[in-house]
Amino acid sequence: MTRERVIIVGGGIAGVSLGSELALDHDVILLEAESSLGVHSTGRSAALFMTGYGPAPVRELTRRSEAEFARLSALPDMPALLAPRGGLLTAWDEPGAAALEAMIAAQPAMTALTAEQASALCPALRTDDVLLCGYDPSTRDIDVHALHSYYAATLRHRGGEIVTGARLAATTRLASGWDVETADGRRWQGDVLVNAAGAWGDEVAGLCGDAGHGLSPRRRTVVISRPARPVAGAWPVVADIAETWYFKPEGGAVLMSPGDESEVLPGDVKPDPLDVALVLERVNAVTTLQLRSVRTSWAGLRTFAPDRAPVVGRHAGEPALFSFVGQGGYGVQMAPTLAKAGAELFRTGTLADRALAAAIAADRLPAKLDH
Repeated sequence: MTRERVIIVGGGIAGVSLGSELALDHDVILLEAESSLGVHSTGRSAALFMTGYGPAPVRELTRRSEAEFARLSALPDMPALLAPRGGLLTAWDEPGAAALEAMIAAQPAMTALTAEQASALCPALRTDDVLLCGYDPSTRDIDVHALHSYYAATLRHRGGEIVTGARLAATTRLASGWDVETADGRRWQGDVLVNAAGAWGDEVAGLCGDAGHGLSPRRRTVVISRPARPVAGAWPVVADIAETWYFKPEGGAVLMSPGDESEVLPGDVKPDPLDVALVLERVNAVTTLQLRSVRTSWAGLRTFAPDRAPVVGRHAGEPALFSFVGQGGYGVQMAPTLAKAGAELFRTGTLADRALAAAIAADRLPAKLDH
């Protein structure tokens, strides 16, 4: 195989994980717009591993990643990347109960619980009006920082280069490959450009003369509040099946989200005070936590393709442009398998699992090349 020079745009979990795989047999340079890596989506992740979360391709990629998380955790000096947490899903109306019942039937690890059993797992939960509860013991916390740092270090160890403060400003298509220029005037040339820019994915595609994939950046708010009653660190993450709230213990406090998905422009998003107030109201309504004040809050970006599955592969009209975007809110939990699948598609254009390849293929979505 010819050893190509690959320019990756984006230093979140997508860029560093794929870059570490490609650096085995390619010359990789990764350009990150910010002054440090993983600032936006990766650095603001809820850090949960849930095999039943997301559309079918995401669930399959997450399930396959479990063994790779275990393998990486066994490496010297690597902490355990997955820690026990457990996931307690609740349904409060008939449509929610039907959806949760179907999920329990489809997920072998999940079991139905009585209200008393749910209360035993999380004594702060008010269960008088709960219609159905389901528990998934395979839900775990992810050490996002350790995972991201491992991939960045591996990329460098394999000869790759990471450049921060390098915001892509212009590209020129060469006879073979690309000439790219950053906002500060620096330039690089490469055979293939990998678009791993997350919420900025369609903007990067536009700089390459491509209409992109209809990516939609969505704001997700996270709040940490100290409750009036003690919180046990062993409580599971508790969520509404309709995804209108979730909460979990966090260092003696409560981390929670209203499950918002407000469409926003790419950028350094901030939480909307209305969403902060909303999650306090919702969690207080279903618990005895008596949350009143906010210790801290933040917002992150979750960027989806129209069908909410990842977008991976070369463009049909532009083989020197490779997409690795649209990872939504699932990028960290499926990173180990998606990076390997992305590298295989980059090298060969195919996957042994044809159904999975079709589900994540870049050309499944409308895209228009202008050059």
